[in-house]
Amino acid sequence: MLLFTIRRCAHGAVTVLSVLLLLFALFFLVTTPDDAARKALGDKASPAALAQWKANHGYDKPYSWNPDRPADTILVDHFRRMLTFDFGRSDADDTPISDRLRAGAGPSLSLSVPLFVLGFVFAIALALLVALLRETPFDRAVVVFCVLTMSVSTLLYIVGAQFLLGKVLRWFPISGYDPDLALLPRFLAMPLLIGLLAGTGRDVRFYRTVFLDEITRDYVRTARAKGCPPGLILRRHVLRNALIPILRRLTLAIPFLFTGSILLESFFGIPGLGSITVDAINGNDFATLRVMVYIGSLLFVAAQIVMDIAYTLVDPRVHLE
Repeated sequence: MLLFTIRRCAHGAVTVLSVLLLLFALFFLVTTPDDAARKALGDKASPAALAQWKANHGYDKPYSWNPDRPADTILVDHFRRMLTFDFGRSDADDTPISDRLRAGAGPSLSLSVPLFVLGFVFAIALALLVALLRETPFDRAVVVFCVLTMSVSTLLYIVGAQFLLGKVLRWFPISGYDPDLALLPRFLAMPLLIGLLAGTGRDVRFYRTVFLDEITRDYVRTARAKGCPPGLILRRHVLRNALIPILRRLTLAIPFLFTGSILLESFFGIPGLGSITVDAINGNDFATLRVMVYIGSLLFVAAQIVMDIAYTLVDPRVHLE
């Protein structure tokens, strides 16, 4: 397992470095340091102010080759900052990016973690129930409901909920965020409901397929022949043997807990990491955007490695070589 882990970490490092290189290339193909400076200071900024801004942010260096000082380039500085977690300052408002990340992590996690836990528990419970009652009217009704929820855009859920629950019924605020624990549930209730409604159908259909595939196995028939109750079969046998695809789906979702929900945070005014990413895109803030992409790629690669190792814990038949 040690050699496998080392090899997977090496592959992950190559992936992250490739992401950083691609991000650097794409940014400077789309814009230039002069464009970024004008975006931050305005079109009427003087050449001296633009030059000073580029010098403060390290954009006054050559892109990738400096014959006098090979290490003094924007490309080398880009990799050095990301690999040492020295994220520097925002191109848009010159605030430290690390401070923005710390400020946005709390609001993002306060929404994404409850949404992740509630969605997982509800989807697993409902999928087990429809698997137990397969080929019944209840099963068909749930499948139709799941398909309908998957067919509707999340934007429609957001706009409809804001109009009905926020404006007409006035049950919840239309948007906003308050870290006060007494007021926080009121601001997060509507985004949580929309997130559950938009994602449950997809999750239930996936887990239902996994459980139905396990129900047809020989060990389930043997358990039934021995008189094991259906509920016990689902909990102790079917659910346990379906852990590998469930684990894979969970680990792929974990990185998004930390990067935030872009749509929900943007439309509901939650100052989380998703909103930071949107603001960086709209403001041509390359310094912040590259940090968000870098963190997302690190979390995704780490989740993949943890997932491979966790396979051996949930299924003794899996051996890492």
